[in-house]
Amino acid sequence: MSSRYGCTLTDLQKKELRDIAQAIVAPGKGILAADESTGTMGKRLASINVDNVEDNRRHYRQLLFSADKSVSDGISGVILFHETFYQKADDGTPFIKVLQDKGMIPGIKVDKGVVPLAHTTNDECTTQGLDGLSERCAQYKKDGAQFAKWRCVLKISQHTPSSLAMIENANVLARYASICQANGLVPIVEPEVLPDGDHDLEMAQRVTEEVLSYQYKALADHHVYLEGTLLKPNMVTAGHSCSKKYTPEQVAQATVTALLRTVPGAVPGITFLSGGQSEVDATVHLDAINRYAQKQRCQPWSLTFSYGRALQASVLQAWKGKTELVKAGQEQLAYRAKANSLASLGKYEGEEMACAAAGESLFVKAHAY
Repeated sequence: MSSRYGCTLTDLQKKELRDIAQAIVAPGKGILAADESTGTMGKRLASINVDNVEDNRRHYRQLLFSADKSVSDGISGVILFHETFYQKADDGTPFIKVLQDKGMIPGIKVDKGVVPLAHTTNDECTTQGLDGLSERCAQYKKDGAQFAKWRCVLKISQHTPSSLAMIENANVLARYASICQANGLVPIVEPEVLPDGDHDLEMAQRVTEEVLSYQYKALADHHVYLEGTLLKPNMVTAGHSCSKKYTPEQVAQATVTALLRTVPGAVPGITFLSGGQSEVDATVHLDAINRYAQKQRCQPWSLTFSYGRALQASVLQAWKGKTELVKAGQEQLAYRAKANSLASLGKYEGEEMACAAAGESLFVKAHAY
């Protein structure tokens, strides 16, 4: 089908994208982001004194993906890194099939990392990986992926984010989204406003609104089919170094307000990143966001999670790289998946059995995957 805009999606293609997106954000469901790069996975393993070699990375991902049904009850999709996408379990079963057999939807990280954005101050950046993206997406789709992720980052300071950085990153994400959809993959659009800095909640809300406004203008310019997309934004929180502390209810109000002002109701779901919050804080804030939206009767989209560190910190500490502790790690994953599933419904009631790691801050300055 063609129009004055060039190639457009057929009704059948739109239905497929819409069905995938809606399945990912079904009530009580969220995403496990297991797409850490080899370098980032090395940092995770180093925290438990495990060597960063391929088989250790594979064993850890096998722990995550082979957990019992209690995990898939709360996790609908899993984002994979390229290496993991083509790995197999000990019995020879491809990880993709392991996930599919448990009813979880495989996704793939397709960006190639953050790079400096020329002629900007304060180390602003963009994300590379558009070259050859269509061919890579076609291959991933053929091999079992149903959605993709691409992350851009923006920083809050006295002079940032600049208009250039917001325009550039919005357009990169929009171009990626259109390429994904042309190849049958639901794009997760991730314009992350980093928590680095001492800015207050009001500043975080203003910048988040501005970033998302640029983003949806770019998606419209590129004729992206919004019903076949998901948004992965930051929650609106004060900077990590801000001296003023805010309640979960204040975070919820700022976050929902920012989204209502900028995100079209056609978008099926919003899958928040954890942004360096502790596991417990990420769950508490997600619950508060849903309770606030429900109370205000203003929730055109599902509000759920796409957590990496905030689903895995306790898992790593319980596993410690030991075969005999695989079940202990899986129990922690199930516990956190259940907590966040409840939070995505606004039904989380706190927790008494969380391990010590669940309350520890996961903030990393200028975090990269």
